[in-house]
Amino acid sequence: MATATDHTRTPFAGPSLDEFEAARATVAAVAQPTPMETSRYLTDILGAPVVLKCENLQRTGSYKIRGAYNRMSKLTAEERARGVVAASAGNHAQGVAFAARELGIHATIFMPVGVAIPKFQATRAYGADVVLSGSIVDETLRAAADFAAETGAVLIPPFDHPDVVAGQGTLGLEILDEVPDVRTLVVPIGGGGLISGVASAVKQRAAREGREVRVIGVQAANAAAYPPSLAAGEPTDISLVATIADGIAVSRPGALNFQIIREAVDQVVTVSEDDIARAMVMLLERAKLVVEPAGAAGVAAILAGAIPADGTTVAILSGGNIDPLLMQRVISQGLAASDRYLKLTIQLPDRPGQLARIAEILAGVNANVVEVLHTRHGRGMQLSQVELDVSVETRGTDHRRHVIEALRAAGYDPVVDDE
Repeated sequence: MATATDHTRTPFAGPSLDEFEAARATVAAVAQPTPMETSRYLTDILGAPVVLKCENLQRTGSYKIRGAYNRMSKLTAEERARGVVAASAGNHAQGVAFAARELGIHATIFMPVGVAIPKFQATRAYGADVVLSGSIVDETLRAAADFAAETGAVLIPPFDHPDVVAGQGTLGLEILDEVPDVRTLVVPIGGGGLISGVASAVKQRAAREGREVRVIGVQAANAAAYPPSLAAGEPTDISLVATIADGIAVSRPGALNFQIIREAVDQVVTVSEDDIARAMVMLLERAKLVVEPAGAAGVAAILAGAIPADGTTVAILSGGNIDPLLMQRVISQGLAASDRYLKLTIQLPDRPGQLARIAEILAGVNANVVEVLHTRHGRGMQLSQVELDVSVETRGTDHRRHVIEALRAAGYDPVVDDE
């Protein structure tokens, strides 16, 4: 293992501590030191100090610029003349496009046909040629690889390359400098580029300093390739299920990333879609931070009780690039997951005053009505009945229960939409 007198060797696959330090000097040309924000709200929940590493405020909106720039800075003059190509639905695309512009390299970026318009526009704005190809990222990756084979452009991988890992690991060194007493790091995982770099860099430097730092990875449950891969002892393909955390939706771990994670990461946990949506709403309300679903995975794990308290904990907010339309839907889902949005269906006698009676009951328990649908047409309804769909804002689990109980006490039988 690396020691204070010899830290040129690494106990893990991939970059040594010296290589991470060299990458940090390189990446400093483009990556800004991002803020560290203490969260009292999360501290109270975890029972230990929680600090947020705001890489959502990084240039291009995510950490991806670190690995892309470090990899591309090592290209020879001949390779730079051939240009670069990458495939991504968002953050990697913007990181490569920005790095290429800074280094004077022509970039071609392949993106899925249904990519969010803001991500498409941002990538083009950095000067890259954008090609829409494939309906899923795997198809887009194949198109980029074919383009590289045909044209000679250098393919810049999103995570599975030592130079990319070294660039992403600079974030870990930055955290150690800014929060010297950190005991636990919570990191989102997709293919594994970020956590493999951060975990390796942090573990090597901590060992040199004679201390330990725990690293916990977080995956979306609908796209969790690492738990079965770690159980099998090798990278394993999974079938992806739709997830709002598209930035970490990868069907197979990177080969190099897996080797590092198997040795350097202490634990990998998963979070649900509701957990992620709840975390995004919390970050908006409590921290005033816009964070994309993948970037909120670490906070989601803390809120879900998946992270044990053990000293100062840093959660990496890995990105903030989100389509406003998706944000609108996620906020609604997050409010519902936090028991702050309640949708009810109530069968009412078809006679005057019933709608007013429901409104009176809801007002009496301070539930704010958001939307109402009143209809005489529906399956299973009696001719003497009408159906009322009503959506209300509530203040949490206790208030939600109070609203339902008030309606039942008045003789109604509300059906809750999510039960």
